[in-house]
Amino acid sequence: MKKRIRIAALALAVATIGLGCSAQADQTTDKLKSTLQSRLSEATIKSVSKSPIDGLYEVNLGSQIIYSDASGDYLILGDMVDAKTRKNLTEAHLSDANRINFASLPLANAVKVVKGNGSRKIAVFSDPNCPYCKQLETTLKSMDNITVYTFLYPVLSPDSAAKSKSIWCSADRAKAWEAWMQDHRAPTAPGTCDTAAIDKNLALGQSMNVNGTPTVFLADGRRLPGAVPADELDKALSSVR
Repeated sequence: MKKRIRIAALALAVATIGLGCSAQADQTTDKLKSTLQSRLSEATIKSVSKSPIDGLYEVNLGSQIIYSDASGDYLILGDMVDAKTRKNLTEAHLSDANRINFASLPLANAVKVVKGNGSRKIAVFSDPNCPYCKQLETTLKSMDNITVYTFLYPVLSPDSAAKSKSIWCSADRAKAWEAWMQDHRAPTAPGTCDTAAIDKNLALGQSMNVNGTPTVFLADGRRLPGAVPADELDKALSSVR
């Protein structure tokens, strides 16, 4: 009986130590978050957590991750990379932090293009005047068995909005989109139909921290920024579970 009591007491002590460490960590990150929020009033700090480096904390600003010491006196801007694997930890953590529920996307507000059996699905926020968006479209042209939902996201200029409306009002939106992005054939529809979907896309993108085009979302909610090369996109699609 005494042995059992000792074991139970030891287990309780270990659990208490664990809770104490956790509580201390929470207090540190909570205090740091409060300090940084007062010093970075122009930003919204979503979370603060420990980084792989002792004494350095990861600060999630939604569209960006920065790093801080425990006191919030010093900030580091830039990516953290695992030297052994060459993995960009900052990019990976930001992607996880900004993961979305793909099933909740209002796909009816997107231009839908299906290639092959369409089994692999992505959503793209794209501006018709964005050169990198056109680069991505060239990449997608070479891919098969994929469904692409393009949310028209005119953020670059008034002409972007005009072209987006003309594409949305076309009889065949997919054809009009690809004709412009791949062949530079301007859409001819007057753009006077119901274009509320484009305004909704702008509001949706802002709520999801879409700060640049193109922004790609995989079916598992992960985000891929920029004009992703074909091999990288194919690898990412293959990793979707």
